[in-house]
Amino acid sequence: MSNVSMSVIPADIALGRLLADIRRLVVIESPSSDLAAVERSARAVGALIAERLGAEAETLVIDGVTHLRVRFGDGPSRVLILTHHDTVWPIGTLERIPFEVEGDILTGPGSFDMKAGLVSGIHAIAAVLERTPALDGVTLLVTGDEELGSSTSRELIEAEAAGCAGVLVLEAAADGGALKIARKGVSTYRVVITGRASHAGLEPELGVNAVVELAHQIVRIAALGAAEHGTTVTPTVVDGGTAQNTVPATASVRVDVRAATRAEQDRVDSAIRSLSPVLERASITVEGGPNRPPMEPEASAALFERTRRVAAEIGIEHLAGVSVGGGSDGNFTAGIGVPTLDGLGAVGAGAHADHEHVRVHHLPERTALVAALIEDLAGAAR
Repeated sequence: MSNVSMSVIPADIALGRLLADIRRLVVIESPSSDLAAVERSARAVGALIAERLGAEAETLVIDGVTHLRVRFGDGPSRVLILTHHDTVWPIGTLERIPFEVEGDILTGPGSFDMKAGLVSGIHAIAAVLERTPALDGVTLLVTGDEELGSSTSRELIEAEAAGCAGVLVLEAAADGGALKIARKGVSTYRVVITGRASHAGLEPELGVNAVVELAHQIVRIAALGAAEHGTTVTPTVVDGGTAQNTVPATASVRVDVRAATRAEQDRVDSAIRSLSPVLERASITVEGGPNRPPMEPEASAALFERTRRVAAEIGIEHLAGVSVGGGSDGNFTAGIGVPTLDGLGAVGAGAHADHEHVRVHHLPERTALVAALIEDLAGAAR
């Protein structure tokens, strides 16, 4: 039996207010690496939470990064709504890509990824509070370093998710509004070659060419991909050498790895750490490793089916789910075994690109879905 009451969903989630609140956050630019900007953004989010939810957000500063948390009720958290307020866009992007709404298209840096989703989540909680002022067991977590890999917030995210019945990740939806029911795990490496410098004209034979060794290793690294398993291993940034007439003593390559399963992520990790030199007297050092575990389909399966049922009850049909290559904080919660559903945020396209945009007409429906799912999960937990 469903815990959703149709009366919890307003007949028309106020689109004008949604748009106004999205603008409030988008015009406060918050590039992840600018800690002062992230702090200013957090203050704006906190003010919005206070206004819409009547709650004071806790400010959590970890290694200089500002995160926010709001807990509803005195009981243990059973539903975690997971969002972030940092973006990839540098200060000044608004001058080039201003916040605008033209017809069904809303634009602005960080609008799709993921300030519209954050605002939608706040409005969804507000809709639930209209019916259940004594809402219990629900936590809203707004982190400030997701775009940098969540190094300061990972432990916080995992601690808040532990024991929850479900984690709702309000990252942007996949194409066509599909939810994200699986994500690849992400690993990042820097493979460093150490050789020996010598004069390239006078005594090249005395040198150990780190760039040549790196070329051998790049071929090996690229060959670790496995298309049949959805595993990609991509050498990206290469650096090496100091002067035209000098045998290079050092060289390096950065490597991006995406894997759909923990077994594949572990296989590639082991292989990269086992690289051995081809050239005599060269050496290899490997930095980095797995950053986000895979969010495998099993983590979302039951929650996705529950969401489809809840969606149908409020008139949303044909809700699709897809697997995607990008990572999110949902990888962490799924990685510790907590049911997790991602892509519940804005419908649109262009994350991290100049054509980033939100499809306006989906905003009320998406907000209503999140509200219904919160009530269903919180009700089942009581």
